[in-house]
Formats: sequence, structure tokens, C-alpha cells
Amino acid sequence: MAMKLFASFIALLLLSSCAPQVQDIGAPVREAHISDAYFHAPDGANLPLKSWKPEAENLSAIVIAVHGFNDYRNGFAFPASWWMQQGIATFAFDQRGFGENVPVGIWAGEEQLVKDLVEFTKLVKSAYPEIPVYLLGESMGGAIVIATAVNEQLPDIEGIILSAPAVWGWQSLNLFYRVVLWTSAHIVPEMTASGDGLGIQASDNISMLRNLGRDPKFIKQTRIDSVYGLVNLMEFAYVNAKHIQVPMLVLYGAKDEVIPKKPVDQMVQTLPANADIVLYQEGWHLLLRDLQAKTVWQDVASWIGSRNIPSGNKVRELPLFKDD
Repeated sequence: MAMKLFASFIALLLLSSCAPQVQDIGAPVREAHISDAYFHAPDGANLPLKSWKPEAENLSAIVIAVHGFNDYRNGFAFPASWWMQQGIATFAFDQRGFGENVPVGIWAGEEQLVKDLVEFTKLVKSAYPEIPVYLLGESMGGAIVIATAVNEQLPDIEGIILSAPAVWGWQSLNLFYRVVLWTSAHIVPEMTASGDGLGIQASDNISMLRNLGRDPKFIKQTRIDSVYGLVNLMEFAYVNAKHIQVPMLVLYGAKDEVIPKKPVDQMVQTLPANADIVLYQEGWHLLLRDLQAKTVWQDVASWIGSRNIPSGNKVRELPLFKDD
């Protein structure tokens, strides 16, 4: 009797299941190009764009910044404004499904997110052929940057910068969480949830967090199938980070409550010798917006200019957390 009930339950799940929703991206209809306010993608999508550029004669490097999950381009406003004074330009566009893009909250698929970044990088390289270009990713953006860095279509760049990279993939989830996430994403993909009540703090910059909470462009209710897509992306990033050939700067905060220590520690131990790892003992998840953010901005600018880490927080020996 119990086996019949179990079989009936499984059959009901299969009958009622549906695939996680992914945006339907059309075929190319135009040449991609950049305007002051948009990245005009080949399929006709106009992805909102923000740039912070010094005077042309002062321009020494370009950072293409990729925002985190549920965030959007404005998350880089403060570091980019400071970097601009150091001769570093920053470009950031809203990833599909985030910020001012429609549909909001619908996962675009990791292949499309990578394709967008590859295309945008080509356009920036074409516009500034003599200027070194770096990719910087925060959290989910770090996973996108990793996936892009191993893509054969990416043009030559000078390096990548990963701030609290999201590498918390399937390998880091216990069996219960894997089953719950997979089942939920395939049965109730439209179900949403917030992080309220989890007791997770993203930064020690409380006023900044309050502003995010009031920002209508920052997503507060997340679809479960979007989380499913994110975990797939993070798994790919975790597995493929070791294949990156360009110089790499990895930034992580010891107080990060969003991306656990273990997968980050495991990932950095697989990286090639050209990777510089920086650990901030007082850093949280949003390192570029924490109270000590200027220290991080300075480290990034110095690494871009001379591969130096003036804060002195460069890790000399792995693992990062020997007692964990």
C-alpha cells in the first residue's frame, strides 16, 4: 500500500511538473552597438547602461562591471565614481531580468548572460583599442565573469576581478536542499520568496542596505526558478574557474554571510598561479559598498595599475580558513 501511494505521488509530481521559465531570446536582428544610455543587443533588446568615464587624456583602463543577483547597474556608482578620478572608466549594464529590463525577475539563462557580456566586451574593445579592459563581477556577476572568461568568443582582455564570487553551486548543497530546489523549480517555478527572516546580513553599511530596501529597481521577491538558474550558473563557475588563463584578482570578506566560506576556499585552491587572492577580515559580502569599501577600491585600482595590493591583505598561503 505504501509503495502504491509513493508511486501515485511521483506520478502526480510528473503530471503537474513544468520546466523552469527562461526568457525567450529572439534571433539577431541588428548589429550590436552602444549608446550613452543603452547596450543595444543583437536580438533587439536595449539593456540600460551606465558609464563613469574620466577625460579621454586621463583614461588608463576600463572596467566592465557585472552586478549581482537581484541588483542592477547602479550598484557600482560609488566605486566607479572613485575609480574615475584615478583614470579608470567603468561600464555597467543591467543584466537581462534585472534592473529596468523587462521581464523583471525571469532568468535569461547562463548562455545568454555570457553571450551579452562577450558582445559588450567586443564593442568596448573596438571603441577603445589601445586601452586595457578588465571584467569585474560582484557575487552572481563574478560567476558570469568566470563563465565568460572561459568562453572562446571573448576577445583578449587584461584580466578579471571577482568580488565575493558566487560559486555556491549544486556541489555545496546537501541532498535535502537539492531535492527541494529542483522539485520547487519544476512544479511551482513562479513561486517567489524573499530573504527576510533568514538572518543573513550582506554588509556592515546599514544605511546602504536600507537604501537598497527602498530601491524599486532592486528585486525583493525572487522566483524559485530564477534561483535554480543561478545555482546552475554557480556550479559552472565553480567547476571552470581553474581554466581561466588571464590574470585574476579574487576578493572575499571573512564576514561574508551570503556566499559560504567553503566553496570559495575550495575554488581559490584550484586557481592558476596568476591569481591574486585578497581576504578582508572585516569584509562582508558587498565588499565594494561596505564601510571599508574605499580600501577595496584602492586595492582594485592598484592591482589594475601595477598588480600591487596596498592594503596588505593579499593571501600568501592557502587554504583561506585553516580552522574551518
